[in-house]
Order: sequence, then C-alpha cells, then structure tokens
Amino acid sequence: MGKGGGEVDPNKVINDTVQVPDTAHQISSDSWFQVGFILTTGINSAYVLGYSGTIMVPLGWVGGVVGLILATLISLYANSLIAMLHEYGGTRHIRYRDLAGYIYGKKAYSLTWTLQYINLFMINTGYIILAGSALKATYTLFRDDAQLKLPYCIAIAGFVCAMFAICIPHLSALGIWLGFSTVFSLAYIIIAFVLSIKDGIQAPPRDYAIPGDGASKIFTTIGATANLVFAYNTGMLPEIQATIRQPVVKNMMKSLYFQFTVGVLPMYMVTFAGYWAYGSSTATYLLNSVNGPVWVKALANITAFLQSVIALHIFASPMYEYLDTKFGIKGSALNVKNLSFRITVRGGYLAFNTFVAALLPFLGDFMSLTGAISTFPLTFILANHMYLVAKKNKLMSIQKLWHWANIIFFSIVSIAATVAALRLIAVDSKTYHVFADL
Repeated sequence: MGKGGGEVDPNKVINDTVQVPDTAHQISSDSWFQVGFILTTGINSAYVLGYSGTIMVPLGWVGGVVGLILATLISLYANSLIAMLHEYGGTRHIRYRDLAGYIYGKKAYSLTWTLQYINLFMINTGYIILAGSALKATYTLFRDDAQLKLPYCIAIAGFVCAMFAICIPHLSALGIWLGFSTVFSLAYIIIAFVLSIKDGIQAPPRDYAIPGDGASKIFTTIGATANLVFAYNTGMLPEIQATIRQPVVKNMMKSLYFQFTVGVLPMYMVTFAGYWAYGSSTATYLLNSVNGPVWVKALANITAFLQSVIALHIFASPMYEYLDTKFGIKGSALNVKNLSFRITVRGGYLAFNTFVAALLPFLGDFMSLTGAISTFPLTFILANHMYLVAKKNKLMSIQKLWHWANIIFFSIVSIAATVAALRLIAVDSKTYHVFADL
C-alpha cells in the first residue's frame, strides 16, 4: 500500500517544480496475467459492438481491415514506449502525469493531467451511454411502447455505475470481477458474432459502399481514424502498470503482448462479422441490427450492460486515485469516513458523467472526439516525444528521425480528426435534440 493521505515523499520532488504525492491506493500487487486481463477488458468492452458501424462503415473493407491491423501494431509500439519508461531515472512513475513531469517539468505535468482527465471523462461518458443503450435495447425486446426512453436508461446505468464505484475501492480490488467481465464480454461477442453470421448467410447481397458524398464522406472517414486508435488505447498505461509486480517493465510487456495478440481476436471477430452481415446499413450498436430469439438478444444486452459497469471502473480509477490521495482516504474501505467520501465524491463525479451522457448520447461522435483530442496526443505524440527526450543520447539519427516523423504525422492526424469529430457532433446536434431518445 502507498502511504496515502496526499503526503509528499521528499524523494519524489522532481525538476524542483513538481511534487508527486505517494498514492493512497494499492500498487505492485498484481500478476502480469491479471493486468493483461484489465487491458483486454478495455479492448473487448461493449464498445466493440459499435466498431462495425463506426469504423468499418466509414472506411469500407480495405480501409477498415488494414486500418485495424495497422492500429494494432502502432498501438502496441506506442504503449511499449510508455511501459519501458516506467522506471526512467531510477524512479517509478505510477501516473502518466508523473512521468511527463519528470521528463519535462510542471507545465507538462499539468497539461498531461488535463488531457488524461478529458480522455477518461469522455470514455466514462461513453460507457454510460453504452450501458443505457443496452438497457433500452433489452426493454424494447419485450415492450416496444416507447415508455422507457434512453435518457431514463442512462440515468439507471449511471446509478448502477456509482454503486459499483462505491463498493470497489481501487483497481487491484477488482479481482474476481475481471473474471466476470471476461465471461460477460465473451457472451455478447459470441452472441453478436453467431447472429450476424446467421443473418449474413440468409441475407441478399449487401451494399458495402462508403455512405455519404463529398465533404461529408471525407470528414466521416477522418473521424473513423480516431475511432481506430480509441479501440486499443487506455490513456492510463502508467496507472495500470503501477499495479503490476516487479519486474514491472518485463511483466508489463507480457501483459501488452497478451492484450495485442489474444486480446484483440474477439474484437476483430465481431467487428468483421457485423460489417459482413449488414454492410453499410450496420447500426452503431450492433445488437440493434441482429435477428434472433428474444431471450438470446436480451442476454447479450444484459451482459453488455454489466460489462460496461465494470469497464467504466477501470477508466475512472485514475480520478478516484487522485481524489483519495488528495483527501487522505486510506485504510479500511468500510471505514465510515472512507465510505461516505466515496458515496459523496465518486457519486457526484459519476452523476455529472451521467448528465453529459444523457444530454448528448451520440456514441460514435464521443468515440471520435475522444480519440482525436486526447488518445492521439497521449498515446502517440507524447509517447514518442517522451521516449525521444529520455533516450536521446542512446538513439541513432535514423531512430530520432523515426520518432519525429511519428510526432509530426500524429499531430496532423489529431488536428484533422478533432475538426471532423466536432463537425459530426454539430451535425448530430442539429438532427437530434438534447436528451434525445435514439
């Protein structure tokens, strides 16, 4: 356990400007296999039910398949760079902002934390939209009377997420819940895959043409590139790596190899099957496209809902760690002070997440904007530049040129994708009213 209480360890004052508090959460306790499952949970969360519609439809077969494979390789490489810097300078950097602050100083520390907060907030908002969509889809299977609207389902989902956050004090405490998460993921992925294949075999020839024309098609395609990187990257790798046992770099690399080999297969399977079965008419939530027994579709939606609750907790954990450390929340999770703090603070944080999710429930747009404004900078631009600065005396000229090429390329893509995502949100906001029942 960390010392907690937000106390500053004098050995963790970096660059004479940044003070790094010890953590109130548990670190260095998990096997590489458990961490690998945490990473795989992120890849195979209920978000995978949207990739047929939000990645394959705008990119088509060639762009979608090649894009997903390239994004897998590039993401593994970028995450490996971050993992290898975890103990840079003889200090263990358990937060992304700590690593940036150690390398650059106070301004980078604050900027990284801001980008990461935006990234995780939007991912969490997306999970609540997903969970609410799954609830509504379940309800519609049995009663299509439009009484239970999406904003109500999102509110229910937010409440359940808050209850789970109150009961699970930190990331390592997920334990058996990661097993449940894996079972839930396999359930909705297998069901969506099998029903898609069945529909595809029985369906007439599909249209795989990329929808839209002119500027609309260009912006949609650019937005889909942001969804590609969103699919693989957490934006919180150092925080996850902090939970792993020594040797931390070697074990983290094992977890990353697990994530980007075994972990990506279910996602590929359901993404390609969904697009093959329904073509350019694939829904942004695949379970809205499939046909099959009501109880089977209900099971898929319920497991998608439950898995979203668990996955959200992973991506909210850096904010929980920050708040618990700042306010000295340590010791027993059932301590009255600690319990009341989690009820008030985590409950309030997720209440705001839920409000935003209900206000603008455009899932594909959130994925695009999150990838553009935070995942690209955190995972690709910053990772390459930090590695360049940290290892500059050990790199050959060709290696330095490679990292600079990555930095420049992903900076351009990030700007273009941000513009595209904002345009998509503006268009959808005109098409749908706020608190829309999609």
